Amino acid sequence: MGQITVVGLGAGTLDQIPLGVYRKLTNHSGIIYTRTKEHPVIQSLENEGVQFESMDDIYESHDDFESVYKNISEVLINKSQNEDIIYTVPGHPIVAERTVQLLLNQNRCDVEILGGQSFIDALFTSVKVEPIEGFQLLDGTSLKREQIQYRQHVVIGQVYDAMVASDVKLTLMEDLPHDYPVTIVTAAGDPQYERVETVPLYQLDRGFEFSNLTTLYMKPVEEEHLHHQFQSLRDVVAILRGPDGCPWDQKQTHESLRRFLIEEAYEVIDAIEEEDDDHIAEELGDVLLQVMLHSQIAEEKGYFTVDDVIRSVTDKMIERHPHVFGDVDVESADEVKANWEKIKQKDQPKPQSVLEGLNEALPRLLYALEIQKKVSKVGFDWNDPAPMFHKVKEEIKEFGEALSNQSNNDAELEFGDLIFSLVNVARYYKIDPELALHRTCDKFIRRFQQVEAMLIEDQVSIEKASLELMDQYWEKAKQT
Repeated sequence: MGQITVVGLGAGTLDQIPLGVYRKLTNHSGIIYTRTKEHPVIQSLENEGVQFESMDDIYESHDDFESVYKNISEVLINKSQNEDIIYTVPGHPIVAERTVQLLLNQNRCDVEILGGQSFIDALFTSVKVEPIEGFQLLDGTSLKREQIQYRQHVVIGQVYDAMVASDVKLTLMEDLPHDYPVTIVTAAGDPQYERVETVPLYQLDRGFEFSNLTTLYMKPVEEEHLHHQFQSLRDVVAILRGPDGCPWDQKQTHESLRRFLIEEAYEVIDAIEEEDDDHIAEELGDVLLQVMLHSQIAEEKGYFTVDDVIRSVTDKMIERHPHVFGDVDVESADEVKANWEKIKQKDQPKPQSVLEGLNEALPRLLYALEIQKKVSKVGFDWNDPAPMFHKVKEEIKEFGEALSNQSNNDAELEFGDLIFSLVNVARYYKIDPELALHRTCDKFIRRFQQVEAMLIEDQVSIEKASLELMDQYWEKAKQT
């Protein structure tokens, strides 16, 4: 088994290479393999007679960088089977060098790491930043939006060319304004070739000569640009509940907030009915605010945090979707639903009644729907709508009889039976009775307001308008 000695060439000039490393390279009699010849030190060493064979051509034979790095590492491993070899990389071998990591993670040959000044030291000197404030080093060739911690100094390496720069730009523009300042640093620490330029983000991939010595730097982003991120919302809610916060928010409890959660949920439904995406987003934000307030209240009392809320729903979604996150096969949405119910019952004590676990807080139309869903699972249901409509007619008759007997108590009960029967019909036809009534109320409001508008146009007071006239206008409203 041979050995690969990986040598770092530093961030810029030959002066950055330790004397021992310099001698090892210049005294080597054979070929030295290098990831790329695009580095000032390579040219200097070639002038002194050192022979290099680069891997630059491998970049042209693959569509993604990971494949390039795997190919390079495989070539090096194969060559090391017959002889010990030297492999050089820019900077320090352990910093932002994917090929070196691949070599270290294999067992077909030994790997030795030598010298090389990281570009990090030179970079922070160039941009005059104290790294102990906190910084993040990321790979521009595989940059993911969720990786970026904008509240720290951000360093993005491996920005080889305009294509990588363009991908980085598009990723950053998902969070930052198009004109946010980004600093491009090339050949940091090289007194002859160092170049530092700050440009608006949208110009990042334009009119600039990139190389394997190019790095991007961003200072910590101002909070005003991060209001779309979860942590900003969490901080705002904590401040509102804090000692210097809002008196209204400070005095809220789980109990006092209950009605707001219901109201906000119905306002989302209104926005959906309006088919107004901006309004939907706004109202979903109001629902999320309620979640955050409840979570903050619980955190202050030491019960749970919003992290527990998120962990709970994430774990639940993974567990209840084994056909997505596991090895369970399903053929239809009905099978998914059946699996869901089966998983829900796992590790739960056997209920004494199928009606255990009903949500008492539900509006009664939905409550009736849930009752009927539960009993239908054990076969207490009709498979044909005919008896359902017969039951509705029966309840109408019984309601009328109760009214005839002038018994308000009986009439109220019979009216409830009628509604319950209508919910059963709605369930059979897969109609949500709560949404159906919601839409009817909206429709009535729109039509009645049209009637009001027509009366105003005809200079007729609504209080003095006859029922016949209002009926005429109502029919006109129905046609619009």
